[in-house]
Amino acid sequence: MIEMVLFLILAIYVVFIIQLIFGFDKVNSFERTNEKPKTTFSIIVPFRNEAKNLPKLLKSISSLNYPKELFELILVDDFSEDASERIYIKWRMEHGLIHSTLLENLKLSNSPKKDALTKAMPIVKNEWVVTTDADCVVNENWLLTMDAFIQKNTTEMIVGAVVYKTKNNWFHHFQQLDLLSLQGTTIGSFGIGKPFMCNGANFAYTKRLFQELGGFGGITTQASGDDVLLLQKALKKNPECVQYLKNTDVIVKTKPENDLYALFMQRVRWASKTTSYKHAYAKLLAVVVLLMNLSLVLGGVLWFEGFLAGKIMVAVFLMKYLVDCILIYKTNQYIRKNKVVIPLVSSLIYPVFSSFVGFYALFGRFTWKGRTFSR
Repeated sequence: MIEMVLFLILAIYVVFIIQLIFGFDKVNSFERTNEKPKTTFSIIVPFRNEAKNLPKLLKSISSLNYPKELFELILVDDFSEDASERIYIKWRMEHGLIHSTLLENLKLSNSPKKDALTKAMPIVKNEWVVTTDADCVVNENWLLTMDAFIQKNTTEMIVGAVVYKTKNNWFHHFQQLDLLSLQGTTIGSFGIGKPFMCNGANFAYTKRLFQELGGFGGITTQASGDDVLLLQKALKKNPECVQYLKNTDVIVKTKPENDLYALFMQRVRWASKTTSYKHAYAKLLAVVVLLMNLSLVLGGVLWFEGFLAGKIMVAVFLMKYLVDCILIYKTNQYIRKNKVVIPLVSSLIYPVFSSFVGFYALFGRFTWKGRTFSR
């Protein structure tokens, strides 16, 4: 009986992942040509206590290969207690050609990031809003490639990839593999016509669409979800206007966490969004993934206690490992070309980590930027 349940969950999981693998290949890579830039962008960056990271982001924005008159930068300070504001002021004095504004956030809801974006919207001057985070670095052709994509496609919301800039240690490697799986799922879901994920560190939409959706109205009780929940509102209104931009020039790099507690809280914050998913496919996939990881954990316990044959556990693990590797490999080839990825050790630990995150996200709270939020 235990074996039958285990193999049933495995079979359902494999079907879902194979779907995503085929979906990944259905999303065509976009090739940028030499169109004259004409799209206007407003880059919005909410931040809190990012003195260590802001200089790198601001430097990358200064290096954008895009006409300065066609974009602006709006930073929203969420009550920082460090030198972030001084760093911005110094940068602005050195790069006065870039139109930029610094705002102070307002507490309007349970979600600081949604509050920050809402605060910035009234002063947005341009057609397109692009969001990223203060601990990110953007490619010099980030806006140039988005502009080319917008000129060639009928779209009002664009989703792009995010990758970690890691050091050579296992903990960072573990996070990279986790993020690669999420990015692969995002791309694959677009390919099968069932998108439900995005990342606010690389997210763009028209100001008109934001206003037509009523902004974050109806989703402000959720502490996170300024990206995914807004995406779902757009998909409900007009799914054809939401597209994935698959081009390495728009990949945004961000920083991994450096300690286990911070990583756990970050993943809990991400996982807490799943309870607000409206898409049936997204909910089912989240449940299947949680059950698969939980089955491996419980199966390991049962094997250790002598209630389950070791060959059964090995067979289940290897099958899951195989399909996961295919999706991660494809994603890795796109996002981190020619870099080797061997997820064996991480795949042994990940089911335990993921199970804890999943259950904690359902019932617990999480901390973020020195604050505690309820689910």
